Amino acid sequence: MMKGVGELGTNIPRILIVDDEPDILELLELALTRMGLEVDCANGVQQALQRLGSARFDLCLTDMRMAEGDGLELVRHINENELDLPVAVITAHGNLENAVAALKAGAFDYLSKPVALDQLRSLVSSALRLPHGEDKSGKGAMLLLGESPAIRQVRDMVSRVARSQAPVHISGESGSGKELAARMLVEQSARRGQPFVPVNCGAIPENLMESEFFGYRKGAFTGADKDKEGFFQAANQGTLLLDEVADLPLAMQVKLLRVIQEKKVRRVGATDEEVIDVRILSATHHDLAKRVQEGKFRQDLYYRLNVISLQMPALREMREDVPQIANKLLERLRGDSRAQFSKEALKALASYDFPGNVRELENIIERAVALCAEGVITPDDLQLSPIESCSTAQKATEGGKYPLTDYLDRVEREAILQALAETGFNRTAAAKILGVTFRALRYRMERLSITEEDK
Repeated sequence: MMKGVGELGTNIPRILIVDDEPDILELLELALTRMGLEVDCANGVQQALQRLGSARFDLCLTDMRMAEGDGLELVRHINENELDLPVAVITAHGNLENAVAALKAGAFDYLSKPVALDQLRSLVSSALRLPHGEDKSGKGAMLLLGESPAIRQVRDMVSRVARSQAPVHISGESGSGKELAARMLVEQSARRGQPFVPVNCGAIPENLMESEFFGYRKGAFTGADKDKEGFFQAANQGTLLLDEVADLPLAMQVKLLRVIQEKKVRRVGATDEEVIDVRILSATHHDLAKRVQEGKFRQDLYYRLNVISLQMPALREMREDVPQIANKLLERLRGDSRAQFSKEALKALASYDFPGNVRELENIIERAVALCAEGVITPDDLQLSPIESCSTAQKATEGGKYPLTDYLDRVEREAILQALAETGFNRTAAAKILGVTFRALRYRMERLSITEEDK
């Protein structure tokens, strides 16, 4: 059973505080004792190592710079010896480099001097919610299917970083499962059961970004007839996923950086700031480092978001997993039908390059279920695009002008409309030109919303 703040009896959480300044030790000890916690103090690294060797703790809170040693020594010692103990570091005000170094070394989180008591309480509460022992795997362990080395490496990385508060940047091609990896990470973290707020940064108009992210006060602008919370407030105590983060305009990047560093937000039209406790995850199919070089993304924000990197493999890099993933998707998509793949269909899928990755595979299966006869999906039902066409589509999407699936839909729609135009909107004749069955053309027209009005 997980221990909570202030529980009585033998389950009272025990905290180890490490600092070589008696005044700070006393202040932290007082604050944590008032939270109903049991506190031990260590005057430096060596004394802390002795304490760790002789007693069990639920959280270690250590200063970064001490006369006789470095707080990173404790972070490394705890992680290398697998003590199942979250450790947070206290850094000098504004020293972002030290904070990032601590997170990369395996620290759970960090606090900046002077320590704000509300932030201290929030950090401690999050740390004490971490799963222990058999609970560590979380129910998300099977969200990312497959046994190929590429996906096993991703699952292992997720398990290792889930117990930290460190920002994680998830990169990978469109449709490769970046949001799924983020959800899996959350389910294995201390924030499982808390809000998870995914935000598509590219879908928000620039003039609305500040109010959408940070909220606003009533009367802040025309139409603001009541207070409204933003994404950060909605994700408080939980996790905020900044999807397609590369699409953030530079002006918003500055504001976002400040919120991440200060852990406070100010609503539009407000004079006071609100303390927020949010773990930041980000994702994009763009090369964010290249965006920094091009001057389109702030280096300091990149440095802050990319503390831990997680690279999602393309589906073509895990071909041996395609049959398992395809069958799992089929179970979900076939509805009341009993459709099954033929051996030839699974072989065709395993040899296809999937420029749109798992998302494209899902679209292919959904279409095949609608087209297959007698409950057996054949290679013809899959209607896989020629490799040459896929390569052309990939090149056309370089620079992120279109998401790949959207681009492929545009190409398909234009081809169908051209065939219909040549045949006076005779669908039977158009299907012959396109080399598909009438039933397949009808399905595609419905999916792409092509009607008589498009004549």
